[in-house]
Amino acid sequence: MEFENGPDQPHYPMMADLEPGTYHWCSCGKTGNVPWCDGSHDANEGPVTFEVTEPGTHAICNCGLTNTPPFCDNSHATLED
Repeated sequence: MEFENGPDQPHYPMMADLEPGTYHWCSCGKTGNVPWCDGSHDANEGPVTFEVTEPGTHAICNCGLTNTPPFCDNSHATLED
C-alpha cells in the first residue's frame, strides 16, 4: 500500500528519535501527518500500534510498502523517483 499523499512524501524512511511509549503508525494512507496516524481512517481500518521500550533511533516506513510495519524494510528501493 502506498500513502494517498505519496507524491508529497519522501521515498526513504523517517529516522525517528523515539522515547519509550506507545506510537500509532498510519496503515491506511489517509493521514495528514505521515507516517503517524491522525484518526483519518475509516471504521474498518486502523493504525499499527507499537511500543518503544528503550529510547533510540528507528527507521519508520514513509512509503507504505513495508512488510514489517511500522519499520522500514527497504521496500522503497523499488520506487522510482
